[in-house]
Amino acid sequence: MAMELMSRGWQRTLLAACLAMGVALLGGCKGGPEGDAQAKEPGADKAEEAVPVEVVKAARRSIAASYTGTAPLEARAESQVVAKTSGVALAVLVEEGQHVRAGQTLVRLDPDRARLQAAQSAAQLRKLEANYRRSQALVAQQLISANDMDQLKYDLENARAVNNLANLELSYSNVVAPISGVIASRSIKTGNFVQINTPILRIIDDSRLEATLNVPEREFATLKAGQPVLMQVDALPGKPFRGTVDRVSPVVDSGSGTFRVICAFEGAGTLQPGMFGRIRIDYDQRADALVIPRLALLDDQGDPAVYVVRNGKAARTPIKVGYTDGEWTEVRGGLQPGDAVVTAGKVALRDGSGVQVIGEPAKTAVAKAQAKGEKQ
Repeated sequence: MAMELMSRGWQRTLLAACLAMGVALLGGCKGGPEGDAQAKEPGADKAEEAVPVEVVKAARRSIAASYTGTAPLEARAESQVVAKTSGVALAVLVEEGQHVRAGQTLVRLDPDRARLQAAQSAAQLRKLEANYRRSQALVAQQLISANDMDQLKYDLENARAVNNLANLELSYSNVVAPISGVIASRSIKTGNFVQINTPILRIIDDSRLEATLNVPEREFATLKAGQPVLMQVDALPGKPFRGTVDRVSPVVDSGSGTFRVICAFEGAGTLQPGMFGRIRIDYDQRADALVIPRLALLDDQGDPAVYVVRNGKAARTPIKVGYTDGEWTEVRGGLQPGDAVVTAGKVALRDGSGVQVIGEPAKTAVAKAQAKGEKQ
C-alpha cells in the first residue's frame, strides 16, 4: 500500500514538472516577438548617424567663358644689326640695355678707304661734266658728231653712278639702328676688325610684346580680334597684365588641327621678351548667372549632378551646367538660388543619407534632448 502511494506521488510530481515545462515553452514562443521588440526598443531610440558635410548655397554672380593657354612673350620687331662694309671699329657708341631710335649711329668704322674712293670718283665725275659742257658748245657749231656726244653723255652718267656708290660705301662706315628699341646684345668692342655682313648688335622693339597661342580648331568660331586678354607670368607671380587679341590666323593647320592666335601686350616696362605667360581670353560674359563651386559636382562619370541638402537629407540632383570660370560653374537648370549643395563629404553620401552640416547645430542631438525632457 505504501509503495502504491509513493508511486502515485512520483507520477504527480513528474506530471507537474512536464506541465511547468510546457507552460514555459509556450510562454517563450508567445513572448518571442515581444522579446525582439524589447531588444530593438533601445536601438530604436538611437538616431541614425549623420554624415558631416560642408555646403555652399547656389547664388548669382557674373561669370565668363574663356580659353586658357601658355606661350612665351616675343618682341613684335627684332633686328640683327650687321656691318655693310669692312673696317676697324673706331667707336662703339651703345651698351646692352640702352634704348636707341631708328637712324641713330651705333658704331663708327674706319672710313679712310671709302673716303678716298669717294674723292676719286668725284674728281672723275667733275672732269666728265666739264667735257660734256664743252661738247655741247661744239655740237652747236657742228664740230662734234652726235655719236661722240652720246658717248660723253653715257660716260658722265656712269661716273655719276660710281660716285654715288662710293658715297654710299662711305656712309656704311657709320652703322645705324634700323629700328627703334633696346640693345639686347653686343658682340663687338672698340678696335675690333669687322667683316662685311657680320652681325654685331641685336635690337628688339620692347614697346609691344606678343604671345602666340596654338588653339584647337573647335575654338575657331569663338576667338576674335579685339577680345580682352588677361595674362600672368611666372617671373612676376600675382601680378596680372591686360592685353587684347591682336590678330587671328584665317586658316587651320591640317597637321596639328590648330590655328594661331596672337595676343598683344604693352611692353617697355615690367614685361620683357622671353617671359613665360599664362594667358586667358574671355570670349563671352554673363552678368547674372546662377553658379555653384566646381567642387560640388559629383565625380561619378555620369551626367552632371550634385547633392542638395533638404530637411537634413542628401538628395542627388541632376543639373545642367554652362560655363566654368575658375572655381565656379554655371548652373543652367536643376537648382534654385539658395539651394545648399555639398562641397565636402560627398564620398560618404548616398541619395537619402542623413547629413550634419558643419557649423550648424546637430538636429538629432536637439531632438533627443527634447524627447528626454518630455519623458521627465
